[in-house]
Amino acid sequence: MIKTFFTNIMVAVNGSDASIAAAKYAIVLAKAYQCKLSAVYVVDTAAIRKLSLSKMFIQEESQEFEMNLQSDGDRYLDFVEELAQAKGISISKIIRQGAVSTEILAAADDKRADLLIMGGWEKDRGPKDIVYTTYREIMANSKCSVLLAKDPYIDQMYKQA
Repeated sequence: MIKTFFTNIMVAVNGSDASIAAAKYAIVLAKAYQCKLSAVYVVDTAAIRKLSLSKMFIQEESQEFEMNLQSDGDRYLDFVEELAQAKGISISKIIRQGAVSTEILAAADDKRADLLIMGGWEKDRGPKDIVYTTYREIMANSKCSVLLAKDPYIDQMYKQA
């Protein structure tokens, strides 16, 4: 008997339009294949530390920025949960702190995800762009399949699901 392609889907959310589209794509797949679904948001404390060490932030600014990112993450994950619930899908929300690629990979491992979905990125991003670097690290080091959701009809698929 052939094992199903995936049973545990994880979607990385950062609040961008691309990540919300990826979340919709993940919801559609979870519904179609009756999979477990998780969404992860990472508070990039590694970048905050770098900014603090380079004197770009003072301690109070770093703490305030981190709290704002935490609040944003909660809001984004709540929104994705609402999208999932609208389609009858339950979702596990995960918020982590640290380096984005490291924490997304760790969350996928912890949840035993067999598919990780991320939003696509623009063609004009280059190797020095942080999103490009993060995606490249995730794709290179993920233990599960990685899907970049770039389908122009994601919103229509979500509405029909």
